[in-house]
Amino acid sequence: MESIKKFYEENGGILRIIPTFLPRRFSRPGRRLRLHPDDLYALGTHRGAIKERWFSSVITAQNGADAPADEGLSYVAITDDAKDKISLKQFVEELGADILGDMIMERYGTWPMYSKFFDYSEPLFHHLHLDFDAAARVGKIGKPEAYYYPVQYNNYDGSFPHTYFGFAPDVTKEQVRERLLDYTNRDIRITELSRAYRIQLGTGWYTPPGVVHAPGSYLTYEPQWNSDVNSVYENITAEEVYPKSFLVENCPEDKQDDVDYVISLMDWEANIDPDYREHYLRMPIEESRDENHVEKWISYGNDYIAAKELTVFPGCTYVDTDELAYGCIFTQGHGKFGTYDAETPTLLRYGQLSQDEYFVGAPAAAKGVKIVNPSKTEPMVILKHFPACHPKMPTK
Repeated sequence: MESIKKFYEENGGILRIIPTFLPRRFSRPGRRLRLHPDDLYALGTHRGAIKERWFSSVITAQNGADAPADEGLSYVAITDDAKDKISLKQFVEELGADILGDMIMERYGTWPMYSKFFDYSEPLFHHLHLDFDAAARVGKIGKPEAYYYPVQYNNYDGSFPHTYFGFAPDVTKEQVRERLLDYTNRDIRITELSRAYRIQLGTGWYTPPGVVHAPGSYLTYEPQWNSDVNSVYENITAEEVYPKSFLVENCPEDKQDDVDYVISLMDWEANIDPDYREHYLRMPIEESRDENHVEKWISYGNDYIAAKELTVFPGCTYVDTDELAYGCIFTQGHGKFGTYDAETPTLLRYGQLSQDEYFVGAPAAAKGVKIVNPSKTEPMVILKHFPACHPKMPTK
């Protein structure tokens, strides 16, 4: 569409994104998404409370039969009327390398990842995301993901600020199998076999597909691959009961009663890695710093997803250049982001426009985005997400 190309060029290759909030039918909301409390059930109580906000998404959510066909997609704001919008997916399909750049387009053929805030006051169930082979058997793709815990969105730590990863090194497959066989009979307490790590704000983890994990109760920034597939290994979490369908919904029909097939979804060696923390914890790595800014790698060391945290200091101006197209979300401050007036919201209504989320095309990223922080006291903090083909990404 000529209008897409024209709009993209007129706005300097930077797109303002409309907030994409998602309900989930499980667990309790953390109430840290800066969404008005009256709007937690904006899509009806049958959909559950809104617990996630998705960024830079060209895929839809696996969110039940009641979800609209486009749930999870990001939309570009064309005017200041929220109804005047075009999906980011359409921009990507229409513009190709003009927005994604040659490196991403040649390697992936599309924008291959998205990010989100997930916000639960209780720990999530012990679950895994399918690898690419297992996902392909049900017509989907695998889901590597990463976590980062932004200070600005975590004013309280919820009920369980710890995350379980995998199983203790001495646990056997047979012990896991015995628990799963009782999935519909009793509380299998599968996290008794696992290891929990206390969450440290300002750090993160990389979670490969096939690793069973139960995220803790902090709001989490989660860059991930273009997928929404899982298998839930825990049947009761925080007194909430999960049916067997949560365990087998991404198994082929003829394997849904096959506990050994469910176990095969695990990357067993990664699950019992005695050095799991050493291999998968991601402490921030500073990439650049001067009197105007500091930029840190916060997701790195994998073949799929990457992210940075950029801080522009009070009263400073910084021109941010980067190697790739990226999506971004402001977590603190206000000012100019290219030609846009950007600001971190205090409170949003469902369906309201915001000025905190953008998608920066590859040419604009390479040229440099001028960021102006007019505040005398408050930094501007921006989280940036993109695929892991970035040539400067640390290997670990």
